[in-house]
Amino acid sequence: MSFSLPELKYAYNALEPYIDETTMRIHHTKHHQAYIDNLNKALEGTEHAGWDIKRLIRNLPDLPENLRTAVRNNGGGHYNHNLFWENLGPVGSSKLDGKLLDLINETFGSFEQFQELFENAGKTQFGSGWAWLTLADGKLSVEKTANQDSPLTNGHVPLLGADVWEHAYYLKYQNRRPEYLKNFWKVVNWQEVTRRLESAMQG
Repeated sequence: MSFSLPELKYAYNALEPYIDETTMRIHHTKHHQAYIDNLNKALEGTEHAGWDIKRLIRNLPDLPENLRTAVRNNGGGHYNHNLFWENLGPVGSSKLDGKLLDLINETFGSFEQFQELFENAGKTQFGSGWAWLTLADGKLSVEKTANQDSPLTNGHVPLLGADVWEHAYYLKYQNRRPEYLKNFWKVVNWQEVTRRLESAMQG
């Protein structure tokens, strides 16, 4: 299996003014493409070349040592970014309701408290990484990971992820990561997050 860059379901400028067109274009065509190229190169000719991306990430600890780092960094980069693009959408195109909202309120007390926890996870991630809303054993949690690590490796299902690598926000926000995270909510595709939740709960 050879991995390829997914096509976005929206234009590069569709998330403005919160995420700018230049950042989106570079992030997608340069950074994500580099993860894919490096992953394909690392897997070429190995017995794991036919594995899908989820299988690779879930089984990361069992991969040969000479392959593990490449899959962790580049496979993680590919998987995380696939989810990231799908979790974004044009301003005002989606709203949070239904089962996901109920579960967030039940777990965190309110949507606002969830937002605070999620933003804090992103703000306090030292260096590059991600803030996540995940599902494990039927329960929601907020967590953070370094670099391109994925909660999937620990058996958690990522539902929503915010990329806090500088390449995701620096052109517009410079060192103002908290402002980027606060504006992140304006472009979340809640329908996709809900779909992930429903799929995960169905097993």
